[in-house]
Amino acid sequence: MKKIMILGAGILQLPAIETARKMELEVIAVDMNPEAVGFKVPGVIKEVISTIDTPAIVESAKKHHIDGIMTLATDMPMQSVAAVCHEMGLIGISEDTALKATNKAFMRDALKESGVPVPLYFRVKGKNEYKAAVSNVRSAGFKCILKPADNSGSRGVSLLEPGADLDKAFDYTAQFSRGGEIVVEEFMEGPEVSVETMAVGGDVRVIQITDKLTTGAPYFVEMGHSQPSQLSGEIKRKIAEISIAANRAIGIQNGPSHTEIKVTKEGPKIVELGARLGGDCITTHLVPLSTGVDMVKCCIQIALGEQPDLEPKWKKGSAIRYLETGKGVVKAVSGAEDAEKIPGVVQASIVHGVGERVGEIRSSGDRAGFVIAQADSVTEAVEACEKGKSLIEIQLENDLQKLY
Repeated sequence: MKKIMILGAGILQLPAIETARKMELEVIAVDMNPEAVGFKVPGVIKEVISTIDTPAIVESAKKHHIDGIMTLATDMPMQSVAAVCHEMGLIGISEDTALKATNKAFMRDALKESGVPVPLYFRVKGKNEYKAAVSNVRSAGFKCILKPADNSGSRGVSLLEPGADLDKAFDYTAQFSRGGEIVVEEFMEGPEVSVETMAVGGDVRVIQITDKLTTGAPYFVEMGHSQPSQLSGEIKRKIAEISIAANRAIGIQNGPSHTEIKVTKEGPKIVELGARLGGDCITTHLVPLSTGVDMVKCCIQIALGEQPDLEPKWKKGSAIRYLETGKGVVKAVSGAEDAEKIPGVVQASIVHGVGERVGEIRSSGDRAGFVIAQADSVTEAVEACEKGKSLIEIQLENDLQKLY
């Protein structure tokens, strides 16, 4: 029986753990939370280790004599994945690629050097460099957006509005940067998409292009996705070409990638790229619903040195829409079961339930829940999601003084 190590045993990694068990693989799941939901899957070998504790993960991987390693929907463990692949000669990404795929500053440099379209950007440490970069971006006629170089999930991302307090904006973003570096760049305006790809032996194939819906300024948290993209065929061809070029620029030879792109007046430009399966249910739910391609299974097969089936089985529409709430403590939740009765809705889930605090959406972890749908067209799938959302009610405590 082949052994696969999966970094992360939380709800985001659960589909990979369950899929691997269905494939009759021995699964070693790694998570610092001893109560992680993935540990409860029957037959899973439990390793309570932080997914960014690279030395401990390498030691565990060698102890179990694993045949492959992967993660899903999170950038943080990627350097651990790369280190294990290097130490044990497994199929996956290199340590150099892991750095370029998880650090926005190194990523920007690698893409620019390869001629892949990126926004005007500056790497900065400290407020003097930061203010000079802001001045340069504004002088070029653009708004500024600030990002921590080494974080993900929209954490610390902020649009610098005209007249904003520069020091306050810097402090907000810098607190999310582990290494102290932030990226000041051109705020790209235009439709945003993500591109899901799989690489096998250096051959990069685009599986699906996803339209995105975000909260907009100042935090740009994703609140919806739909497939296939409704952009024109010509634009989608350019997006596919740029995504493939971006994969090659950072060195992805085998495995998945999730590339975010803005379609600007100058054409598509890379927002960022992750050398892993996309989160937000995109690869675990939406891609299989719209194409029939099981990207999670394919990712596992590639990690094990097996040939994946990347051929689409059908062309349908799929969508996810996230729930918005007011600010307070959740008192009651209703309507999720009714939402799942709507034709086309395949799942309605509450993430933050009774007794939990909800409020302003500043990162992906703040969203209260979601609805997923499949239909013959993307328009019908989105309509089903919206109908399902309308049936879900999240009641909050009226006495907000209790929160503070």
